[in-house]
Amino acid sequence: MTTSADTSTESVEQLRSVELAVSGMTCAACANRVERKLNKLDGVRASVNYATARASVTAPTEAGDELLTETVEKAGYGAEVLRPAEKPGDDSRQRLRDLWRRLVVSVVLFVPLADLAILFTVLPEARFPGWQWLVIALALPVAGWAAWPFHRAALINARHGGSSMDTLVSIGIVAASVWSLYAMFAPSGAPADASGLWLLLNTDGAAYLEVAAGVTTFVLAGRYFEAKAQRRAGGALRALAELGAKTALVEDEDGTRREVPAERLRVGQRFVTRPGGTIATDGRVIRGGAAVDSSSMTGESVPTEVVAGDEVTGGTVVSSGWLLVEATRVGRDTQLAGMVRLVERAQSGKAAVQRLADRISAYFVPAVLGLAVLTLGGWLLLGGSAERSFTAALSVLVIACPCALGLATPTALMAASGRGAQLGIFLKGYQALESSRTVDTVVFDKTGTVTTGSMTLGEVHCVAGAARREALRLAGALENASEHAVAAAITSAARAELDGAELPEVSGFVNEPGLGARGEVDGHRILVGRAKLFDDSGITVPEDVRQRDAEWQRTGRTTVLVGRDGVVVAVLGLSDEVKPSAAVAVSELRRLGVRTVLLTGDNEATARAVAEEVGIGEVVADVLPDQKVETVERLRAEGRRVAMVGDGVNDAPALATAELGLAIGAGTDVAISAADLILVREELTAVPDSVKLARRTLGTIRGNLVWAFGYNLAAVPLAVLGLLNPLIAGAAMALSSAFVVSNSLRLRRFSPS
Repeated sequence: MTTSADTSTESVEQLRSVELAVSGMTCAACANRVERKLNKLDGVRASVNYATARASVTAPTEAGDELLTETVEKAGYGAEVLRPAEKPGDDSRQRLRDLWRRLVVSVVLFVPLADLAILFTVLPEARFPGWQWLVIALALPVAGWAAWPFHRAALINARHGGSSMDTLVSIGIVAASVWSLYAMFAPSGAPADASGLWLLLNTDGAAYLEVAAGVTTFVLAGRYFEAKAQRRAGGALRALAELGAKTALVEDEDGTRREVPAERLRVGQRFVTRPGGTIATDGRVIRGGAAVDSSSMTGESVPTEVVAGDEVTGGTVVSSGWLLVEATRVGRDTQLAGMVRLVERAQSGKAAVQRLADRISAYFVPAVLGLAVLTLGGWLLLGGSAERSFTAALSVLVIACPCALGLATPTALMAASGRGAQLGIFLKGYQALESSRTVDTVVFDKTGTVTTGSMTLGEVHCVAGAARREALRLAGALENASEHAVAAAITSAARAELDGAELPEVSGFVNEPGLGARGEVDGHRILVGRAKLFDDSGITVPEDVRQRDAEWQRTGRTTVLVGRDGVVVAVLGLSDEVKPSAAVAVSELRRLGVRTVLLTGDNEATARAVAEEVGIGEVVADVLPDQKVETVERLRAEGRRVAMVGDGVNDAPALATAELGLAIGAGTDVAISAADLILVREELTAVPDSVKLARRTLGTIRGNLVWAFGYNLAAVPLAVLGLLNPLIAGAAMALSSAFVVSNSLRLRRFSPS
C-alpha cells in the first residue's frame, strides 16, 4: 500500500528544473505573459525574469524541453534550453549596437526636423513649395525604420493576442504619423500657417510628424541607456564567469608537459601553474609553493601562502612561486562554477511586491489602451477640438511606462548579487536579502567560525601509571576516523608523538554528536570526549583530572578526556586561535543594532573566554547539535529575527532553522547546502557586510517601486487632462525606466565601510 508520504516523495522525484533563455521580450508585460503561458501547463511552475531574460522552470519529467520551448514560441518569443555544461549566449552587445545605430539615425534626422518646425512656426513666410515632402523625408525613416523594433514587437504581440509596452509606443508613433499626414495635406484641420512644432506652442494644435520622430528618438534613447545599464548591472557575473583559466599546462606521468584547454581537464590529472598564471581548476598541491591571490573571488586583498598538501581553488591567481596541482574537481563541480550558479539563482529571484508589480504589468497595457480611447472620446464629448482630443489620447499612450515596474527588483538584484560576489558574499536568492534586512540577532558557532578551527594540542595530563605516548596513540587512532577539528588536532599530535609511525586501526567506531567518540583499538575499548560523556557512561573521573579539566577550561582551552577499558587515563588541553576579524565583526554588528550570541558544544568556561575576547555578550554552551536547533527556535519564539553563522555538519540543522543561515565558504558541503547565504571570505566582517548590502539593496528596490508606481499614478492623469504634450510624455516615459536602472546601478559602488 502506498502512503501519502510515498506519493509525495514520488511526485517530487518526478520533477526537474529547467533553465530557458527567452529572447524577444521588450518589457515586463512580455515576461509576465511568458510566465502565465508556462504556468498553464500541467504541473509546471515558472518564474520569468525580464532583466536577465531567463525563465526558471520546474516541470514534470513528462513535460519535455520541446513542449516548454514551443509554449514560449506560441506566445510570440524565442526560447532555448540551457544545458548544464553550456554558457548562455550573450546577445546584449549586438542589441546595444542595433539600438545605437537606430538612435544615431533618429537624432541626425530629428534635429533638422525640429529646427524646420521652429523655423516654420516663427517665420511662416519661410515655407516653400513642397516643404511637406522635406518634412516627410526627414520623419518617415525615423517613424518607420528606426521605430521598427517597436512595430515588429507590437505586430507579434497582436498576432498572439497580447500587448506590451511596444504596443503603446507603436500605436502612438503610427497614430501621430497618420494624423500628421492628414493635417499636412488637409489643412482645414488646422490653421493654414500651422507647422510641425505648432503643437508645443498651441495646446489646441495638431500633432505633426516631428512628434512621431521625437517620441521614437526619446524612447530609443531610453531603451539604449536602459540596455547599457542592464549590461553593466550583470557585468560582475560575467567577470566572475571569465575568471577561469582558458588553458592548463598538464604534466603527464613521464614528466612531459602539454597545453590543453582548461575545460578538457579531468579529475586526477596534474597541471603546472606558473607566476602570474590562473589556477585552472580546484585541486590539491602536489609540489611547489606559492602566494595565491584570491581577491577577484573572495574580496580578500592579502595573498595566501600554499604548499604541498593544501587545497587550491580554480580561478585564483599565483602571484609568486609555482605549483604542481592535482585536479580534484572540474567543470560544473568547481567552486567557481558553484559561485556563478549562486549569483544566477539570486538574480532570478522575485520579491512578493515584484510579483504584484508583474501582475499589474499584465493588465497595464490593455488598461492604458482603453484609457486612451476613453480620453479621446471624453474630450470630444466635452466639446474639445479633434486636435486637442487626439493630443491628449496620444500623450496617454506614450507617457505610461510598465517597464519601470518590471525592472524595479531584477536590476537591483543583478547589481547587488554581482557586487556581493566581488565582496565574497553569495546570495542564494531574494529571500536571503529579505531575511538579512530584518535580522536583529546573529548566533555564531565557535569552532571554525569565530575561531580558526585549526586546533593544536597544548598540554597532556596523565593519571598515575599512564604513559603520554600510549594515551595519544590510542586517542589518535580513534579520532582518525572522525572529521571534527578537535579530532584532527589529536590525530596530528599522535602522529608527531609516534614520529610518523602508523596509527592502529579502529573498529566499531561510534560518533557521539557534541560529546566525543568511542570504538575499539588493539582490543581495548577506547572512549574520547568531554567529561559529560564519561559521566553518562558511568565512568569515574579522578579528582586530579577534574581539577586540571576545570583549570584549562577557565583559560579558554578545549579539554578532552581519554579512557581505556572504562578507566580515565589522560586529559588533553587543546587551543584554537580566535580569528582576527571576529572582534571587528561583532563590534560592527552592535553598531548596526544587532545582538550577538555564541552557541557552542564546547564547555561554558572556554566559550565565555572566547566570547569575552571578541565582545559577544550572550553565551550558550554545552549544547548538542539538536540543542542548537532548540536554541535558535527559543530565540525566534522570543520574537527575535535570527541569523545563524556556522561551518560544520552539526551546524546544518540550526542553519536551516534560522531565518537566515550563513555558511562559511570553507565549511562542509552539508552546512553550505543548508545555508541561505555563503561567505567565501574567511573574514567574519563578511557577516555585517552582508547585512549592510541587504539593507542598501532593499532600500534601492523600495525606492525603485515607489518611483515606478508613483510616476504612473501621477503622469497618466496629467496626460488624460491634456496637460502634457506627446514629446514631453515620450521623454518622460524613456527617462522613467532609465532612472530605475541607473538607481540600481549605484549598488555596484557599494562599499561596506
